Amino acid sequence: MELRQIQYFMEVAKREHVTEAATALHVAQSAVSRQIFNLEKELGVNLFIREGRNVKLTMIGQMFLEHMEHAMKVIDEAQREIEEYIDPMKGTIRIGFPSSLASYTLPTTISAFRDRYPQVKFQLKQGSYNELIEGVINGDFDMALIGPVPKQEKKVAGTTLFTDNIVVLLPLSHPLADSPSIKLSQLREDSFVLFPKGFILRDIIVNACGQLGFHPNVSFEGEDIDSIKGLVSAGLGITLIPEITLVDGLPRSTVKIPVMEPEVSRTVGVIIPRERKLLPTVRLFYEFLKDFFSILDQYQR
Repeated sequence: MELRQIQYFMEVAKREHVTEAATALHVAQSAVSRQIFNLEKELGVNLFIREGRNVKLTMIGQMFLEHMEHAMKVIDEAQREIEEYIDPMKGTIRIGFPSSLASYTLPTTISAFRDRYPQVKFQLKQGSYNELIEGVINGDFDMALIGPVPKQEKKVAGTTLFTDNIVVLLPLSHPLADSPSIKLSQLREDSFVLFPKGFILRDIIVNACGQLGFHPNVSFEGEDIDSIKGLVSAGLGITLIPEITLVDGLPRSTVKIPVMEPEVSRTVGVIIPRERKLLPTVRLFYEFLKDFFSILDQYQR
């Protein structure tokens, strides 16, 4: 079994089309077909069901793919580890992040890090709360910025970098727009703009309202921070939002107001795998993150 055969097999499995896989691999279709044929012959099983020009994995093919994906991760990790031990200042860091940290926190930290280590490369991918945790556990990410920092996940280790207040974002036309602070109970009759069910920020807001005996009336949903801010800006409702997402300014025709009762906040931090050691470049950035926010916290005090 050759590494090239595995790479061809995985590309065909992903695209379910030999010609498209060959195009992506920049090789002739006949070369891909021949390698897949040789691989199946060596294994003694059919990995694909042929359906005209398309192909689909057999049951044994699906099982083989899962093993090969894991094997390729191990190979890639070994190669990265060797390269980074030779020169950790030229490695690559794969980071997952939520939309709420995309506009300020992540760019700020990466920019500051690259001032010191300009040759380090980053691979960034946005994800939901559970996707970030699973991505770190499965090795899709080296680490993830996240909020709140999970406490009960046994396969990840979390470090809190700072605490982020949750504030109310209102249209300027709202009757409470001039208030110095707000009790959530004052918003009992309002229409809320929130993330869909399953998003952690929605859970934080629903739980805070529940402490005061009501469930928010959700009239609109948005899957990222910018769409939620846009809906509030358009006067379609109110929302509760992490204050860090408003650092670069408020959306048009809105106002932010602190929440007095109950106080609502979330921890923001970084998670890393417990069961895998960090590669040298990843360790470099991880330690930088902790120092960066520690110094920032001391400065703000």
